[in-house]
Amino acid sequence: MNGPTNSKATLRLFGQPETAVRVTLFRDHHAWCPYCQKVWLWLEEKKVPYKIRKVTMFCYGEKEAWYKKICPSGMLPAIQLDNEIITESDDILWALETEFGPLSKSLQDGQVVPLRKLERQLFSAWCQWLCYPARNKEEENRAKSNFERVAQLVDNVLEETPGPFFLAEFSVADCVFIPYVERMNASLFYYKGFTLRDARKYPNLSKWFDGIETRETYQGTQSDFHTHVHDLPPQMGGCYPNGTKQQIDNQKAVDSGLEFTVPDTGTAEPENSRNVALEKVHKHKDDIIKVNPCNDEVIDTGLRCALTFMMTGEMETPPAGADSGLRYLRDRINVPRDMPMWSARRLREALEITAAQVGPGQGPDITLKHRRDQNPKNFGK
Repeated sequence: MNGPTNSKATLRLFGQPETAVRVTLFRDHHAWCPYCQKVWLWLEEKKVPYKIRKVTMFCYGEKEAWYKKICPSGMLPAIQLDNEIITESDDILWALETEFGPLSKSLQDGQVVPLRKLERQLFSAWCQWLCYPARNKEEENRAKSNFERVAQLVDNVLEETPGPFFLAEFSVADCVFIPYVERMNASLFYYKGFTLRDARKYPNLSKWFDGIETRETYQGTQSDFHTHVHDLPPQMGGCYPNGTKQQIDNQKAVDSGLEFTVPDTGTAEPENSRNVALEKVHKHKDDIIKVNPCNDEVIDTGLRCALTFMMTGEMETPPAGADSGLRYLRDRINVPRDMPMWSARRLREALEITAAQVGPGQGPDITLKHRRDQNPKNFGK
């Protein structure tokens, strides 16, 4: 209720009594929705007491009947402010700032409005490059150049402020940019072999990434490359790799769980990263085994081997057939839903190294059309 920002919370009070709660935030179960993240960040930064109710996104499963009764469109995010249901993230932020005051500057402020337009321009350039298959190299290069041009505009705007943020201090403008720029950083690395968080090419964007990662609020909502590149295709209607050597190498680095040079975080590894991963696996152990495609006894033993290796560095030989089950789990660890970023890194690493002791077996592919392999009921505890 009163601790750091986290994806498991269902009530946030920030030291106030529960009677102060006037807002309920309806957001997705997995913390994958970018527009939910925008509102979530705003509430955390403003420390407005609120409740959370989690709802299934359209591309990840059936919408809950109770939610359709109060919000017939099924849209996410939504808030209930006193007795009024409000949808559309910008409308929600406007209602919240009208009631509780702006986050540094208003959405309608003369400095913020051009930044909001620039964010939409960057979003459009990203979609054109990522979500439409190029018919030839010329089309691919044109889409890339357009994105680079707009990214440079963003970098230039950031250069004009005294600190790392879009205004003199962290503001609603940063909340607007964060969700999709975080996803651009992941998806372009994986599908296009392109690094957005590049201090040589975009020094001010790089400083912005560093700046937002100093904020506890952002750390609690931040996801990693592995999560984003697999949750985005159903949301975006497809993400198209360009097949360059760099793209293929980047894809392997993200999917293997072994390459820690993937630029999804600039934060130092906490001392307890492995302990947190162990705690989370133990909490969900029965569901992890139940949904795994491997024989229950095989995956149970294989998982114990992986966790032993993660915590001690000692390798016990896993049973035959465990490789596909361990990699199935490796591919479905999500940040921040399941655990923090560094914990997920260490667990994926241990699962891959342990699986490699058995063989090359892979779990079922992650579908590009939906993510119903991720039943939210198994992770709601």
